[in-house]
Amino acid sequence: MQIPPGKKIYFLSDFHLGAPDYLKSLDREKLIVQFLKQAQADAAQFFIVGDLFDFWYEYKTVIPKGYTRILGRLAEITDSGIPVSFFVGNHDMWMDDYFQKELNIPVHYHPQSYEFNNKRFYIGHGDGLGPGDHKYKLLKKFFRNKFCQWLFGVLHPSWGMGLANYFSRKSRAATGLTDEKFLGDEKEWLINYSREVLKKEHYNFFIFGHRHLPIDFQLKDDSRYINLGDWIRYYSYAEFDGSTLSLKYYKP
Repeated sequence: MQIPPGKKIYFLSDFHLGAPDYLKSLDREKLIVQFLKQAQADAAQFFIVGDLFDFWYEYKTVIPKGYTRILGRLAEITDSGIPVSFFVGNHDMWMDDYFQKELNIPVHYHPQSYEFNNKRFYIGHGDGLGPGDHKYKLLKKFFRNKFCQWLFGVLHPSWGMGLANYFSRKSRAATGLTDEKFLGDEKEWLINYSREVLKKEHYNFFIFGHRHLPIDFQLKDDSRYINLGDWIRYYSYAEFDGSTLSLKYYKP
């Protein structure tokens, strides 16, 4: 894909809408919608790289209550002809077909490769990639299992959503402030993962979320690792103008 002159591709992740409570989430949602509305003016495409919601589950005929503003804005963006791609995160992995049918947004469960203006991009949420974290990788297989998802769907939504939101909040609380520190390239597992991918195939940019810390790290002379941070503390995102990829911060 060639990006038209004056247009940009925007990459965002980790909104965690729904957390930590309704009012704070609503304020954050309004801010994100404001950004999307402004960015829409020169956007060629949007990538939302996971954890849009702090928890999401699609029952057969029911979706979670709320999020009217963000869903409406995404529908308006795709209706205007601007493509949006969504990557599931560890908090909203139970996507089904609502985004595809109602919003015309493709949903990806694994990292994907793209090429824009002769630059190669490797994009994914980032959870479960790289060495270690075996406990989570096992848990992820359990959660992605269709039978386990069906069992959860048997629960009444009031019970199921309440239980899921409790564990989702507990998960973020357990992380604490560790996400705020850069651990060094040898201990940053997404940097290690990117290096392993580079041994097999070249990419100019590796773009991930999940880490909740904005990071711009040079892997090689012509290859960079970008972590998008989040919209809880940093309000950070990346934009590609056809030649340059920049990590930026939204200041309304």
